[in-house]
Amino acid sequence: MSADLRFTDVGRLVVRCPDRPGIVAVLSGLMAQVGANITDSQQHSSDPSGGTFTLRLEFVLADLAARRAELEQRLTLLAGEWDMVWRLARAAHRPTLAVFVSRTDHVLQELIYRVRAGDLRAEIACIVSNHRDLEPVARAAGIPFHHVPVTADTKAQAEAEALRLIGDVDLVVLARYMQIVSADFCSRFPERLINIHHSFLPAFVGANPYQAAHDRGVKLIGATAHYVTAELDAGPIIEQEVARIDHRATVDDMRRVGRYVERQVLAQAVTWHVEDRVIVEGPRTIVFA
Repeated sequence: MSADLRFTDVGRLVVRCPDRPGIVAVLSGLMAQVGANITDSQQHSSDPSGGTFTLRLEFVLADLAARRAELEQRLTLLAGEWDMVWRLARAAHRPTLAVFVSRTDHVLQELIYRVRAGDLRAEIACIVSNHRDLEPVARAAGIPFHHVPVTADTKAQAEAEALRLIGDVDLVVLARYMQIVSADFCSRFPERLINIHHSFLPAFVGANPYQAAHDRGVKLIGATAHYVTAELDAGPIIEQEVARIDHRATVDDMRRVGRYVERQVLAQAVTWHVEDRVIVEGPRTIVFA
């Protein structure tokens, strides 16, 4: 059986509502009524006494594509009664990504590899860059490449052109794109714009964090994948990882070690996002990994 066929009738349901007794029973009962088999269930309560309840279900329902409307109708009725916010997705859907890069290719190469290997069920619709350095990488992978130069005087026009080129993609990934995107750009992709920052946030925000870490004499360096908001490097964190170094490490050593961490962290965050495992809760995230 092909990988795509294995996902044909697999659905994902994410629900958020005020916490109170009976929510799991109601949703499990709904799944039983429509003939769906729950294969994975994860839940979280921010506070069992008046907090917010979050639930992610994976299930198998025969002929899901045809029966989706029926399931959505039933969920809408439940939502009114239980004050639920929900989203329903088919695992067979492959979200489209626009990947923004500058001159370094390590995180881009990791995304391309994982898509090709089937570990990341998405399609890279295009690559956008303010430099031409990585055009051969895009060409070798068969991915459209768009060169959109950016200067201080042309930033607004460049962003407008980039938005026109990427169209209606599901997710934008800043894969070591060394430009700060505007608040307007962020607002176009709420909770759909992921960045890799080459430090363990909230430490060493902004540019050249490896130099800042070296100057401080840290013994751990890291990387952080987060949703992008108008406030620089302050969006909800999805994934982080660290690597140990010592006093002998130069800035170049730190950059070299950091490249491996950055690749893993960004690819993992994007994978969790496209699998509907990340739920934003104010300045934080819930990640059903």
